[in-house]
Amino acid sequence: MGLLGLLVGLALLVLFAFRGWSVLLLAPFAALVAALFGGEPLLANLTQVFMVHAAGFLAQFFPIFLLGAVFGKLMDDSGAVTSVAAFMAERLGERRVILAVVLAGAAVTYGGVSLFVAFFVIVPMARSLFRAASIPRRLIPAAIVLGTSTFTMSALPGTPSIQNAIPMPFFGTTPFAAPGLGIIASLIMLVTGLWWLHRAEAAARRAGEGYGDDIEGATERAAADELVRERATTAREFDPAELQHGQRSERPSPVWSAIAPLIVVVIVNLVMSLVVLPRLDVGYLAEQRFGETTLAAVAGVWSVAVALTAAIVTTIALNRARLPALRRTMDAGANASVLPAFSVASLVGFGAVVASLPAFTIVRDWVLAIEGGPLVSLEHFPTGKNRVGIPKTARVRFKLHAGEGGQHVWPGRFRLIFAKGW
Repeated sequence: MGLLGLLVGLALLVLFAFRGWSVLLLAPFAALVAALFGGEPLLANLTQVFMVHAAGFLAQFFPIFLLGAVFGKLMDDSGAVTSVAAFMAERLGERRVILAVVLAGAAVTYGGVSLFVAFFVIVPMARSLFRAASIPRRLIPAAIVLGTSTFTMSALPGTPSIQNAIPMPFFGTTPFAAPGLGIIASLIMLVTGLWWLHRAEAAARRAGEGYGDDIEGATERAAADELVRERATTAREFDPAELQHGQRSERPSPVWSAIAPLIVVVIVNLVMSLVVLPRLDVGYLAEQRFGETTLAAVAGVWSVAVALTAAIVTTIALNRARLPALRRTMDAGANASVLPAFSVASLVGFGAVVASLPAFTIVRDWVLAIEGGPLVSLEHFPTGKNRVGIPKTARVRFKLHAGEGGQHVWPGRFRLIFAKGW
């Protein structure tokens, strides 16, 4: 019955989440269903397992959600994202429209801007470029996703994305772990993605397919769509509903002041990770009031948080004249971080309840007993980066959910694998 309950809980969570139900409600409900089938105490699992792990996730990673969302909103309202995208398009020209869109998305997201901010700002530019080049508009989402949601999110060394930040406390790595493998993986993603996009473009031209007809207001409707919002907030760190709040500048930011905050994120992140933090005397972290932790467990989060803070200050300093409603912009960014953070925390709580069930122990032991080494075992579980910096490429998340929460629950379960096989 325990294994059946685990499967039923997973099925309920996946089914209703894709139907647009809030994960804030679904995660505790599905966790209690799994506990009920396993004959486990319901209230104890709710308050002592689910809530404790959800709160622990928020305590550890909410600063990154908050700072990342505020920075993204500042870059949006100041016109900085638009300026970077226009600069890429101007430099690469009409013959390399797809590459321009991809690199524009990559530049802003690697610099710390949220995917959803980049997406809704780059779409209008991509429409005009694709229309002028007679490239089908159906390829626009693929081009933007390639630039914003692949190598800059999960492979390129130093990326401040929440997907890169979550595994760091568990494995004691920095944002720049495994630079060689990360760069190789990034090149594979970029080159393969561009090859596919250009192949699709060539096929469309041979078939005589043009840009097609635009759907007016589609971007705005998507940002306000409740179903899109529920799905989006479990996948990334920005609530798309807040894109309409604040006040955008009527004039774009100069290119140099638009690019400067992105460069600040990368440089500060690198300096904090490799120079500043290793030289600090942090013996006080062993005290009980600081959680009896180590620098390795917090260095990654600290580096990203300081880098994003420096970028926020830089953005305001360089673009203050183009932020007519600074308070409203920052409020919108802060509000945009809340729902994603709590949604992912709820998924973390669900995963913790599932991981505590005896039935899960059976599944885990079966997976770890699979012959073929740790890489074969990892194909059955999600992962981040291990102690020697293996990038998080094995991301079959046991179908728990589509967000970051699984990265928080599972990495500790892999230490046995790494100890045995690496």
